[in-house]
Amino acid sequence: MFMKKVCVWMFTLFAMVGIAASEVQDAGGQNLSGMWQGALGTGAVRLHLILTFSSEDGKAYKGQLNSKDQHAVLTVENISLEGDAVRFEVKQVGGVYVGRISKDHTEIIGTWTQTGVPAQPLSFEREREKSSASNEDANPDKGADAFSIVPIAVSVPGPPVAFKADGRWNLTYELRIASFADTGDLTLLRVDILDANLKRLVTLSGEELKSSIEAGAAVGLTLHPRTFTTIYMWMSASSLDEIPASLRHRVTLKPSYESDELSTETPAVAVDRKPVVVIGPPLRGDGWLAANGPSNSSVHRRAVLPLGGRAAIGQRFAIDWAQVYADGQPYSGDALINKNYRGYGQPVYAVADGVVSEVKDGIPENIPDPVARAVEITLDTVAGNHVIEKIGENAYATFAHLQPGSLRVKLGEHIHQGEEIGLLGNSGNSTAPHLHFQLCDANSVLACEGLPYALSTFDVEGRWKPEGAMVHHELELPTEGEVVKFAPMP
Repeated sequence: MFMKKVCVWMFTLFAMVGIAASEVQDAGGQNLSGMWQGALGTGAVRLHLILTFSSEDGKAYKGQLNSKDQHAVLTVENISLEGDAVRFEVKQVGGVYVGRISKDHTEIIGTWTQTGVPAQPLSFEREREKSSASNEDANPDKGADAFSIVPIAVSVPGPPVAFKADGRWNLTYELRIASFADTGDLTLLRVDILDANLKRLVTLSGEELKSSIEAGAAVGLTLHPRTFTTIYMWMSASSLDEIPASLRHRVTLKPSYESDELSTETPAVAVDRKPVVVIGPPLRGDGWLAANGPSNSSVHRRAVLPLGGRAAIGQRFAIDWAQVYADGQPYSGDALINKNYRGYGQPVYAVADGVVSEVKDGIPENIPDPVARAVEITLDTVAGNHVIEKIGENAYATFAHLQPGSLRVKLGEHIHQGEEIGLLGNSGNSTAPHLHFQLCDANSVLACEGLPYALSTFDVEGRWKPEGAMVHHELELPTEGEVVKFAPMP
């Protein structure tokens, strides 16, 4: 690790060293002169650093790096500033820093690289001048000379996958933050999504951050000792080119036992920008409401289940397709009769060529009700009568809650896109007739990770109910609340 090596090398350099001068280009009017503070380390012992630049003639910068925790001052050499790009070297420890200065000249965000050690994120903030002695007293720099630990572990359980929906490109993934503090609470203040160059893409804070955490969870923005929370991330861009190849995250928090905020930056996480699986429609006709469909607040989106020793979200991009009338209601007449629902008994179709990998039949149907079920809901009955079709490598399509006795396919059978596989029903953990459809990476309804996909073509008639004018979509994923018209059989 960098920390261990830098401690060994820097502790041999106790004496003050000379300040080296370097030529600099400052084409964008940027100015490095002054004092900058930063901290090196991710989730471990941090080194507090003070970086000082000065320039007497405007043509060359001199610099020094003060590692306060190690009582060592090092020479900064070969300083360059080209536009907003900053680079310098600390040759005594074989270090190179590359970063970018912010437009307001108050922050440098970049990466520290040292011989034989993996690169680490390192940011500096310009030290502001104190206006008065009273201001100094009001804002003391407590604990600046002590080692500071950010006692959290930040992980991304699965790689973010780019997909298109509502005319925009999106990334949907989870950020898991665990507290390793033995005492005291940690309050999450901000989460910044950064690209590979540490450019800030999205900032979550306040109510936006709070709403990205499950409202009913025992742990929210405040982490008690040895607890964790999950932040549900969803970012959008106008084009695929704006989706970065990798992401980093900066998490800022406030410990209950310290007066200062702490922040840490994570290693890069690769983004999967490959084309998603393209499928045909599982239904035909108009008025199909994408209930509980893809969104960052959908019940499917946040349905984390621990199965087989791991937590997974098989329903991350699932849709409950319910066919509605012009008023947005899925039924006409008595709501307790399945046959009064518009979608009940509609044929369900294979979305691609594939092989039937799981079949379940014989579960009686429910009477429409928010609570009551015809059978006890277990892992075996939760999807009701259902079919899983393997449509590609690590790609499985699930068709759930079908009518008993309506299945047209058998286990191991090769089927083709558009082939009828059963009839829409109300079996299993279902409140009313609908088709639960999802794509995931394993042959299971729940013990899998949900995958995004793209429907070849569909029209959006409105949101929550048909609204007249239709908007045509191709190679996109419908989102929660859209009412969709699928093309008829060719």
